[in-house]
Amino acid sequence: MDAAADPPEFILDVFADPRSVRDIVRAILHTIFFNRFFPSVHPSTRDVLDLTLPYVDDDELATMIEQRAAALERQLEAERFSSNNNNNNNNNTAQPASSSSSSSAQATSPRHQFSTAAGAAAVTSSSASGARGQISVQFFEKKRRKAWLSRGDDEVCWECWTVKVTVAEPRTESERNKVRRAMEQTLLTTAMKIVTFANTHKDHIPPITTQGGNPFPCKISIEQKESTGWAARMRIY
Repeated sequence: MDAAADPPEFILDVFADPRSVRDIVRAILHTIFFNRFFPSVHPSTRDVLDLTLPYVDDDELATMIEQRAAALERQLEAERFSSNNNNNNNNNTAQPASSSSSSSAQATSPRHQFSTAAGAAAVTSSSASGARGQISVQFFEKKRRKAWLSRGDDEVCWECWTVKVTVAEPRTESERNKVRRAMEQTLLTTAMKIVTFANTHKDHIPPITTQGGNPFPCKISIEQKESTGWAARMRIY
């Protein structure tokens, strides 16, 4: 792979209700690593919602995935809390004459439409949009530095996966059922997209030159948002 070229990036769009964020993010990350984790591991599965998905049975990797999924969950929870407080303050200070205009703007806001690039059914605008977040997985290869008086290795990214998460907050039992069905469908579609991407795009994977252990370092990172307050600014995983 040409080190000067940008690595391929695969973008996945999903959504979840607040209680399912960690489970869904964890499941997607495990599915990505199941297709890109090269050490020998025993095949395993886990049930998420009503789906059975692959699971990488590696303690160190599983711990990292759990920490990042929990960190994203906390960030989204903080954003939802901040958004709800702002909405309450706006409602308390709004003038009666402007209430209908505000309600109309809120009903047509794109933040109330939950869809994925996979084409799953959208959630109706009456379900509130709690927050949006993003988590990325990067895979690296180690390359020996060629410059004089410079020792060691450089880590060069050869592939990136970006998962964009939108939180849906259903308000009624009908909306909860609709969100549940949509979450299952989008999770299944996303898992299938991961398999398709991984199997279709292989030529850029660097050769494995080491024996034992994971030949390619990886990093899982969360997009930091200044607007979400302390949870976004403090990188505590």
